[in-house]
Amino acid sequence: MPVESSWANPITTRSRIVLEIAAELVAEETQPVRQAKVLIREQGTGSAAWPLCLFGSSTMEGVDAVLKREADLAMINPSGPLTVAYRAGAALRAIGVIPSLDQYVFAVRPETGLRSFEELVARRMPLRISVRAQRDHCLHDMLDHILAQLGSSRADMAGWGCDLRHEPGLPEAGGPRFRALLAGEVDAMFDEAADYWVAEALEAGMAILPLAEATVVGLEAMGYRRALIEQKLYPALQQDILTIDFSGWPIFVHAEAEDELVARMCRALDKRAHLIPWQGEGPLPVPRMCLDAPDTPRDVPLHPAAERVWRELGYIA
Repeated sequence: MPVESSWANPITTRSRIVLEIAAELVAEETQPVRQAKVLIREQGTGSAAWPLCLFGSSTMEGVDAVLKREADLAMINPSGPLTVAYRAGAALRAIGVIPSLDQYVFAVRPETGLRSFEELVARRMPLRISVRAQRDHCLHDMLDHILAQLGSSRADMAGWGCDLRHEPGLPEAGGPRFRALLAGEVDAMFDEAADYWVAEALEAGMAILPLAEATVVGLEAMGYRRALIEQKLYPALQQDILTIDFSGWPIFVHAEAEDELVARMCRALDKRAHLIPWQGEGPLPVPRMCLDAPDTPRDVPLHPAAERVWRELGYIA
């Protein structure tokens, strides 16, 4: 039965991808134990006794699990941190990128008077900043990298009086974190999921801080992509806002993963795509996931076996 067209949430997508690939592969005659261990936030378990280990992750923990060969496949959001790890020498390869278009957003209350992220650091302003509660979320690693470009850190921010409040929930308009920003209980909110809250934040008078060109150039050298929060999408902006990209959900494997296993996983993903919800309408768009596009940024090369499968299926030329 095809999946409903309405998107549930990222957790559902990650879980269904690993479950559907596992369900397809364990039924094969070549599968010796006829079972798979699907790792979803499980700690301290190796893969030696198991013929298949898939990790329904969204953080750098999945990267570590693949590099240690504790997982055969994992995911991460966004694409940028995976590229940073690859550029730093990590033996990783992609099999595809789930489409998702997003940006890192730095919203502040207007009375702060701030006009850029760099000004926050230069003025050492002691703001109360709402950030994501999940401590290993990629948002925090990315914030560290942005601050490092300015010779600063989260520890420095705490030293000059900034209160980074790790608060649960997405930053959606109307949610508790958003209401706290509007009520002045916090001075700023740094988060992603721009479509969920930026328009409403601007309507309420909040300012969206840009990153400076020099900061973004430094981040690009690490592996991040630049992005714009565009005035044409948010008319309340006076101009486009330069920031870094938060797009894409790469599915990846170890660079030395066996060709046969990678090919089987790719074919399983393609066969089960109609059962997997995602951010858009209809089945998971595997043909789009093979391409490099704004909502599927892929700066990590495809695994050779994945590339062969996608070529055989006509998804890439």
